[in-house]
Amino acid sequence: MRITDEIARRRLAGEDIVSLCAGEPSARPAPGTLKAAGYTGPLGTMPLREAIAQHYADWYDVNLAPEAVAVTTGSSGAFQLVFLAAFDPGDRVALVSPGYPAYRNILRTLGVEVVEIPTGAETRYQPTPELLDAAVSEFGELAGLIVASPANPTGTMLNRAELTDLVVWCKRNGTRLISDEIYHGITFPEPGAQDPRGVSVAALDPSAVVINSFSKYWGMTGWRLGWAILPEDLRAPVEALASNFALSPPSPAQELALSAFTSESYAERDAIVSGFGRARALILDAAPELGWGAAAPSDGAFYYYSELGPWLEQFGSSTAYAQALLEEASVAVVPGVDFDTVTGDRAVRLSYAAGEAAVEEALSRILRFQATH
Repeated sequence: MRITDEIARRRLAGEDIVSLCAGEPSARPAPGTLKAAGYTGPLGTMPLREAIAQHYADWYDVNLAPEAVAVTTGSSGAFQLVFLAAFDPGDRVALVSPGYPAYRNILRTLGVEVVEIPTGAETRYQPTPELLDAAVSEFGELAGLIVASPANPTGTMLNRAELTDLVVWCKRNGTRLISDEIYHGITFPEPGAQDPRGVSVAALDPSAVVINSFSKYWGMTGWRLGWAILPEDLRAPVEALASNFALSPPSPAQELALSAFTSESYAERDAIVSGFGRARALILDAAPELGWGAAAPSDGAFYYYSELGPWLEQFGSSTAYAQALLEEASVAVVPGVDFDTVTGDRAVRLSYAAGEAAVEEALSRILRFQATH
């Protein structure tokens, strides 16, 4: 696959390469049926890697070499490759709770010890150096720390100073920092905010890993295309793993993704994010009438994460509440137990990615449902 990558680079430069390299049939689908789509390099096409690098220059004023970009089969593929390359069985990796469950599930499958750090409103559901010090005292040295900003399920974000503090802590403690930035661009900043789309760790620490995707801001979930920004020491291992796991990311998705980095695309997606903001406002405005408990700030992404408060007394758990809501009012919300195995069954997550009309109708149904209980 490394040779395949080299062939692509040389052909882009105008060389007439005859390849007897890949086990890839030269016969293509007949016109009018399936469009031809071949293998690319294991870390993606160079034009797409260059476009992603330019995206970081445009959004974050970060100068990246295209070789630092690894295009993957979704951010899920990036997590698998990075976790395998960065950690060994028995390593300890910290993450916060509540948090995205796939982090811990993938890590545990790889034999990595997961250190879950309980968080709450006092730290805005994000890690702090003090919480990490306490985790080291209890569990021992940490090989890695995974942060997400905006986070799933809480939507909370780390500002530049907070993320810088974590970078400094990780450097001091020899801990690999992995930043999940999949929801960057879906943010609801105050006017004049310093980093309106979010702070990328790529702007703060070249030894950290950034993981992102076309799935959220660009809405390309089914195309299964993501990327990782890799430090020098992880590039060869990730390339070798990618060559064996998937050969290459899907080439039709890569071709389509090149159109994501245009002024027209950014304007279209920003308009959609504005719609998310209006749907978010509907939920925040309805919060007093819902009468639930403590909720995360919902700085970004498209999630509202809240404890159920007094409704727990009647239903006993958020799982039971969500089941009853689905059966009686035909509204689906996610119980928090997947995101927090200790206290998550006290909370639910609402996604307002469905848009204003869907959120407005759901809220109406939820209030009617609660009125009958």
